Amino acid sequence: MKKADLIYNEDNLLQILEGLEARGNWRQALSVTEWVYNENIYKHRKSRFVYTKLLSILGKARRPTEALRVFTIMRGDAQIYPDMAAYHSIAVTLGRAGLLNELIKIIEYMKQKPSKRVMKMRRKDWDPCVEPDVLIYNSVLNGCVLSQQWKGVFWVFQQMRMNCLIPTGATFGLAMEVMLKAKRYDFVQKFFEKMQKSGVPPRAITYKVLVRAFWEQGKVNEAVEAVKDMEQKGVVGAASVYYELVCCLCNKGRWRDALLQVEKLKQLPLTKPLEFTFTGMILASFDGGYISECISIFKSMEGHCAPNIGTINVMIKVYGRCDMFGKARDLFETIKVNSPSSNHASHKPDAYTYSSMLEAAASAQQWEYFEKVYREMTLSHHHLDQSKYSWMIIKASKAGKSYLLEHALDSILERGEIPNVQLFSEIICQTIAESNYARTLHLMNIMTEISTDISELQWSKLLEQNMHQFSVNALKDLLTYLSTSDVIKSDPALSFVRALQSQCGTTFVKDTSFLADGTYTGQSQLSLPENIAQSSNSNLIEQDQLSCMNSLNMNVFPDENVCSEFSDYIMDTPQFGANAGSSGDIVIGSHFKSKQKEQHDLGCLETGISAVDEVLDSMNLYGDGSYGESPSASEILELWEQERLNDMFPAKKAEPLCEGR
Repeated sequence: MKKADLIYNEDNLLQILEGLEARGNWRQALSVTEWVYNENIYKHRKSRFVYTKLLSILGKARRPTEALRVFTIMRGDAQIYPDMAAYHSIAVTLGRAGLLNELIKIIEYMKQKPSKRVMKMRRKDWDPCVEPDVLIYNSVLNGCVLSQQWKGVFWVFQQMRMNCLIPTGATFGLAMEVMLKAKRYDFVQKFFEKMQKSGVPPRAITYKVLVRAFWEQGKVNEAVEAVKDMEQKGVVGAASVYYELVCCLCNKGRWRDALLQVEKLKQLPLTKPLEFTFTGMILASFDGGYISECISIFKSMEGHCAPNIGTINVMIKVYGRCDMFGKARDLFETIKVNSPSSNHASHKPDAYTYSSMLEAAASAQQWEYFEKVYREMTLSHHHLDQSKYSWMIIKASKAGKSYLLEHALDSILERGEIPNVQLFSEIICQTIAESNYARTLHLMNIMTEISTDISELQWSKLLEQNMHQFSVNALKDLLTYLSTSDVIKSDPALSFVRALQSQCGTTFVKDTSFLADGTYTGQSQLSLPENIAQSSNSNLIEQDQLSCMNSLNMNVFPDENVCSEFSDYIMDTPQFGANAGSSGDIVIGSHFKSKQKEQHDLGCLETGISAVDEVLDSMNLYGDGSYGESPSASEILELWEQERLNDMFPAKKAEPLCEGR
């Protein structure tokens, strides 16, 4: 149009804006209007109708901020100064967004004269001031619905009375809806009675609000009478009115009465599929505690319509919450069967389906099936909402599915999200229990990079709560390992080190790597509690005797060169707890030896070693200071299957291995 030297007159621009509005391109509509009127030849040819149309487009797109900006431009130019149509458009937009403060300012602008600069652009007798009408005040009521400002209803009616405006059915309906949102049920009934006294005929939407108010108050009979009153007065009912009624009945266990209302609902034009109604009925029954009724409604649904994926998801949730894992599993498996005779064959599980099934499996402690569903969900490119379902992954990890926690954490990081602190806490405790200190350090670095907020006190509580998983020795070994690294210089890693020191009852006092200000010096030396340091020399002979006995009689420990500064100091009764570090009953082994001795002792006592331990022990954790690759789920599953076969068909008992694994 520009190359053809066509003039952008008012009609052309309105046609362009209408075309963009039909396609929902509000950004292009805004850009076109600004581009045209920024041209020098069109600066003085602005049209109020074009800007009003632009306000309407932004309002339908729910863009109140952009609409306010355009409205401000209109108020600053006498050519396009807002008229009543523009005020209506901006008021409706702000009311839908619940922006009451801005809407009140618009009402004030309507009564005010323009600025002197704008007044000079027009003739002296020009007066653009207008008074708010019913539509403006209805927009205020609409804004009160979202903000639940129920006192604003009385202000609106007062202003309308002062301006001699008569409330309409929409005014009373919006007032009732505001009171419903604010839980002021007495005013809902009063405004309905006032509406009848004023001679304003109620609409179907008004009865919907009334039925909802009765439902929330538990007045089922009154809700039924309200619908009967609507039918007797000849008001054409809407599907939403009967939907509220059937949900109200199901919430109180009267699902058979609700099915009678469904027959009436089917005769009306439906804005949503009938499956939506049955899903709401099941949810209402479940919220009311009528579990058997939920199942009955689901079965009766087949006589009206086929359940959609939303209904399936709700039923899986119902079965899972009511300890009916078998039925939840059967329903979940049914929707995956592609058989022509199945009513659910066309449904494909979504993220909510998998989450509901995982929740049912976790509640029933069915971890093998939990793993199966989790794998299917991952292969379907769905993800768990960690804000809602982190507890399931943690629970599965504690039940032996630790690699699911690893996968969930890696997936969250790959998606660019920040993992839940609970996920980090659980996996860090597991790495400490497995003596995988390199992995612990790596997780600490990740937490530092993403600025995870966790204090020293929280770390201390976490360690105290999980002392049943590892000994004080494990914490001391971890502290010694971390002292050789120069990457821990800030929180939360630094606060974790302080919590470790507090838990172990030790501090770094000589050439320490972790100073109060977080600086690093390159070397570290562990200082023991005084009572242990004094008795360490006297127990060297005893320790040597124990080592000789172990090597000669039991042949457990091979000859090793101990390079640690301290020899193994063994007390009779080790303590594991928050205060174990402050007493003398602790075990301080040489660097990473105590864990190995515990494993050898287990072998000599003929204690079975799990397949997971075999895989983890095969990892090179300390050879080069970096953590090895985590075992894959397939490796662990293969070993578990072999263990299961061994348990079913036990072989001849073999002699215990005393030379280590």
